[in-house]
Amino acid sequence: MSSIPKQFARCALICAVLPALFFMVVGPMQAQCPTPTIFQTTLQEPNQPGTEISTERLQQILAEGVTPVLDVRFPQEYAISHIPGAINIPPDSAADPSNVQHEAAEIAARYRAEDPLVLACNGPFCGKSKRVAKALKDNYNFQQIFRYQLGLPVWRALGNTVQTDLDGFAYIFSRDLTSVFVDARKPEAFRADTVACAVNVQAGEATAANDDGRLPLLDKGARVVVFADDPQLAKTVAAEIAKKAYWSSSYFSGTFEDLKASRQLHIHSERRCNASQRAHSERDDE
Repeated sequence: MSSIPKQFARCALICAVLPALFFMVVGPMQAQCPTPTIFQTTLQEPNQPGTEISTERLQQILAEGVTPVLDVRFPQEYAISHIPGAINIPPDSAADPSNVQHEAAEIAARYRAEDPLVLACNGPFCGKSKRVAKALKDNYNFQQIFRYQLGLPVWRALGNTVQTDLDGFAYIFSRDLTSVFVDARKPEAFRADTVACAVNVQAGEATAANDDGRLPLLDKGARVVVFADDPQLAKTVAAEIAKKAYWSSSYFSGTFEDLKASRQLHIHSERRCNASQRAHSERDDE
């Protein structure tokens, strides 16, 4: 009978030692392999062409300015909003949109097969970048193909702003009556002339504008387009607005003078303004 207590003692010792060994082995491994943040994650889809990259890696690539980032969406989509620095490689408007041979041939004509490139489109469920990647590999032997499969929606959701070109600005101005246009110029320039029913938001004022009604607090999904005399200033203010959870914010890539000179726009037309926009515009003018 004396062997029974000894067996219990051995079991107790084993039960005490095993967890300690587990944490001694696994603990350092976890410390060396921290859980990636949302900025470092990808979809991790198996058996897909090219290599998927994270938002953080795309930001690094754009900052380096060496590897081309190619947006394979339609020109109008690109003009309305695109990742700053991305180059549009649109489909053949007269061909089947699902046939990507036109885009692949255009890319092959512009870039060397041995050089890296990044493809991007409309997010996790957009198959266009995958089809283009496959065509580049199969038909032109491209080997360093990277895909930002998270795409424009996730880029915006993570607090990054996007760029709007003139055609896109004109489209939003004439068709989206819920959109808000933000003039980031100095108050005196804003009071002298601006886009109909625009609001004036300076750099550093995004929080105040969110609270005082210049930005649509109850409609965070509304398009917010920022313009200025300097596109970099517009980008700065748009980025600040994006950080206030306005995930559909963007900045105009040109200047206010470009807007005035455009034949696509009647920037002083107030027909698109709602009552709230008129009220804030009038207060800003005072």
